[in-house]
Amino acid sequence: MITAHHLTKRYGDKTAVADLSFTVPAGTVTGFLGPNGAGKSTTLRMILGLDAPTHGHATVAGRAYATHPAPLTEVGALLEARSVHPGRTAHHHLTALALTHGIPRARVTRVLELTGLTDVAHRRVKGFSLGMGQRLGIAAALLGDPATLILDEPVNGLDPEGVLWIRTLLKRLAAEGRTVLVSSHLMSEMALTAERLVIIGRGRLLADTTVTEFVRRSGTTTVKVVTPDAPALVRHLTAPGVTVTGDTPGTLHVHGTDAEHIGRTAAAHGIPLFELTPTGASLEEAFMALTHDSVEYAPAEGTHA
Repeated sequence: MITAHHLTKRYGDKTAVADLSFTVPAGTVTGFLGPNGAGKSTTLRMILGLDAPTHGHATVAGRAYATHPAPLTEVGALLEARSVHPGRTAHHHLTALALTHGIPRARVTRVLELTGLTDVAHRRVKGFSLGMGQRLGIAAALLGDPATLILDEPVNGLDPEGVLWIRTLLKRLAAEGRTVLVSSHLMSEMALTAERLVIIGRGRLLADTTVTEFVRRSGTTTVKVVTPDAPALVRHLTAPGVTVTGDTPGTLHVHGTDAEHIGRTAAAHGIPLFELTPTGASLEEAFMALTHDSVEYAPAEGTHA
């Protein structure tokens, strides 16, 4: 479990993180989301003891990260995959980490296999592609077989096969009872991978909930309706707070009321319905709605290239 207690970080007169408290439970993948400049990287660095908080503290498995006797075996982290000496091979890099943390050499072989790097294990890192470098960073995070994983943009540079691999891996690790915290800008991937979300904006907590509950609370459910008498149905649905749009003849998208009300209205007026399908908001839509006022740099409306 990861716990943040009133974390605050100031740089001069700028507050990067403000009184941030949340818990990341074991046994689930938790997505850590926020717009650029929200304070995600600063928060992760404070959890890992790389930055000292101005106020508050964070614990991993009940204690500060720096106080763990063998931190790599307790917490595996990926913050910057390219922070590896370019002249080293993948095998040498992982072996050096293993030897300094009392980890058996056999574990190096295992994580190279697990991340698909066995065939390039003895190539110098300077020749690695972005995706290969990312896999090496993940291998380093997994080296100590840790109970907690903290990964920043783990799918960056990975091809579709690699994205599916890391998604499956993270879910499996969480199913084993580990704590998995993943920071990402890819909402579509978080929707497929994460069960819980911690969302921040301008350094403050905006949401700490499950993905399902977060999307449900966004209030952006749309009902798709297919009917041969769309104009009549639109007339009868017109009411304050209800909006109806149509992209093709006979197909309506209704926002502001539910499928039951639409069905009853159509039945009361003898309007046949061929389809009545509620469509919940995507995670991306819900995220954008929540963080709209927390975006650091937003384009002016109506701006064209």
